[in-house]
Amino acid sequence: MSETRSGVWAMLMACVVWGLSPLFYKQLAHVPPIEVLAHRTIWSAVFFGVVLLIQRRLPELKAIVRSPKSMIITVLAALMISLNWFMFIWSIGAGKATEASLGYYLFPLVAVLIGRVVFAERLTPLQWAAVGLAACAVLVLTLGLGVAPWIALALAATFGMYGLMKKGLTIGPVVSVTAEVIALSPIAIAVLVWSHMSSQGAFGASFKDTSLLMFSGALTATPLMFFSYAAKRVPMATVGLVQYLNPTLQFLCAVMVFGEPFGPWHSIAFPMIWAALAVYTFATWRQEKARTKAASSASTSGAI
Repeated sequence: MSETRSGVWAMLMACVVWGLSPLFYKQLAHVPPIEVLAHRTIWSAVFFGVVLLIQRRLPELKAIVRSPKSMIITVLAALMISLNWFMFIWSIGAGKATEASLGYYLFPLVAVLIGRVVFAERLTPLQWAAVGLAACAVLVLTLGLGVAPWIALALAATFGMYGLMKKGLTIGPVVSVTAEVIALSPIAIAVLVWSHMSSQGAFGASFKDTSLLMFSGALTATPLMFFSYAAKRVPMATVGLVQYLNPTLQFLCAVMVFGEPFGPWHSIAFPMIWAALAVYTFATWRQEKARTKAASSASTSGAI
């Protein structure tokens, strides 16, 4: 199997795990979301720690500790991803999985806006059209439902800010996420101590809940490692396209498995989002093609 093909398969596996994760967290809907988040954080730290230990990469964590800038970025990134995880876990238990899927559909377009505002990246007319169409879809939902899709907007914004923080780190994704969950672990331990002192802790109450809470670490770590493997072997345009599988599976879980309502306003707004993503993907693909052609021409000219 070629490197590219194995990378695509790894990317598909990561997105399938992420996309079907609502089925997992729905089984823990009776557990307070903050407690699920605490367990997800701690067991992720354990899982990642073991992986780095086996790979003999634990010393790489010292690079973060030695740099105050890296430490600050890691803490900020940890806060953003913990907020994102909490809202996602809460939305599944609260019957808002449809809106959560909308958030991950919106994320690429929010990332484009962040790039424009923070890094002054230039947007093509097609990219502006995609962002505008997505904004119109949000407006349709707001006017139609009488309330803005705050969960979707918050999920997209926190994940976008998380990506922004990660740009400031030079270490690999597995090492950086390990540092993030380790940074969050003291808070997670405090939450669990409080829960059990209040006789509300789910861990140990039943074999099913205990197993699921422990497995949340592997569920968090495994797709990230697949993604990390794929990102090094697959063109970014392909990575971006395949990532839409994640919110699509979340959307199907919400509507077809959980039976969440999908009214007329959703049937207007969601196709607008899908159209915006199609326009954005086409614009990105065209940019990548132009860059590749330019690089190839430059290489040929240099050789001549």
